[in-house]
Amino acid sequence: MSQRDPLSDQPPVLPPIKRVLVTGVTGYVGGRLVPRLLESGYLVRVLVRGDAGRLAGREWMDQVEVALGDVLEPASLIAALKDVDAAYYLIHSMTDSSEFSSRDQQAAQNFAQAAAANGVQRIIYLGGLGQSDAELSLHLRSRHETGAALRTAGVPVTEFRAAIIVGSGSISFEMIRNLTERVPVMVCPRWVYTRVQPIAIRDVLAYLIAALAVPASADRIVEIGGRDVLTYGEMMLRYARVRGLWRWMLPVPFLTPRLSSYWVHLVTPVTAKLARPLIEGLRNEVIVTDECAQELFPSIEPLGYDLAVELALDRLHEGRVETVWSDALMSSRGDLPPTLLVEEQGMLIERRRLIVPLAAHYVYSSFASLGGARGWPPYDWLWRLRGLMDRMVGGVGVRRGRRHPTDLRVGDAVDFWRVEMVEPDHLL
Repeated sequence: MSQRDPLSDQPPVLPPIKRVLVTGVTGYVGGRLVPRLLESGYLVRVLVRGDAGRLAGREWMDQVEVALGDVLEPASLIAALKDVDAAYYLIHSMTDSSEFSSRDQQAAQNFAQAAAANGVQRIIYLGGLGQSDAELSLHLRSRHETGAALRTAGVPVTEFRAAIIVGSGSISFEMIRNLTERVPVMVCPRWVYTRVQPIAIRDVLAYLIAALAVPASADRIVEIGGRDVLTYGEMMLRYARVRGLWRWMLPVPFLTPRLSSYWVHLVTPVTAKLARPLIEGLRNEVIVTDECAQELFPSIEPLGYDLAVELALDRLHEGRVETVWSDALMSSRGDLPPTLLVEEQGMLIERRRLIVPLAAHYVYSSFASLGGARGWPPYDWLWRLRGLMDRMVGGVGVRRGRRHPTDLRVGDAVDFWRVEMVEPDHLL
């Protein structure tokens, strides 16, 4: 009788990962992951729903292969995953729809089946922290169910689970930043005292990329977090300390997640519909309980919370924000312009970004001729009403007009505005 080869039960040695597919590239994490994968030498294909125009303005657009598809349309995924070694699944819903969970699971199953049909070596997924045996919020439970759905087709899955991501433009960080900057005395419900383990965005990206070169991370759930375990309230107070602000907290027992979401809606750029699932998730303690990340990725040393905040603020003040939480939002009118609120020199500055498919000269000329006799299209009557209200409290209203109908220079008045900086075809 022949002797059995002792190596026959060993898993096959797979070729090194070269080409990766990234989903969710119009989102906060995916948009930052792509350039770092390119820097690491990987060939990158991105999955985009609709048309490639949604990537306009990304510096890396010409360096990637674009595949059009939708995770809810299985046929579109076959071509997208062809000849791909590994795939990143960075898609999840942030709505209050009753159907979001089943839709997310169906999308994950479609993706897993298409990956299996194409022989993809690995799926890497970013989900949420939280103990599966706990009474998780609907959205946290859905994150876990999505990870399980990705495992249904037999493709090895590396599922990272993280709590609050701290980075310039992240939705959780913007909630903390705006609440702390704008409200000196905060009324704090019970969820403010739930323990969480925040993690810097640069550490999240480091784990996501490192997993490609660590085969032992396949078929593993890897919990990741920063150095500090804090309550949400402590995070706000430590943010205030970094900024040199004095803030006070008054505990109250009766503020529900729904009421809290309305308060967040009033004070921050985050809408109530988006704030509510985030706040409901804070009813659960979300901290790392399995330290396998240290074992699998010993070279990654997560940052502490204070340093993560300082780095995020530096990015904001320098205007080097790669992606913001609103990048991937969709409305019935299409993409919503990404919004970022920054406090500089005592002023609240709202920054919006919109890609216009026209030459800079035409766009600048349109803006440079606003006001005066031409007015402020659209809703010119609302602007005039705003001017009337300004005059009622002692302001100048719209009566100043403008010096020239199309030419502008520093110091010019434009109705109730004044030109502080101007660079033709570039800045106004």
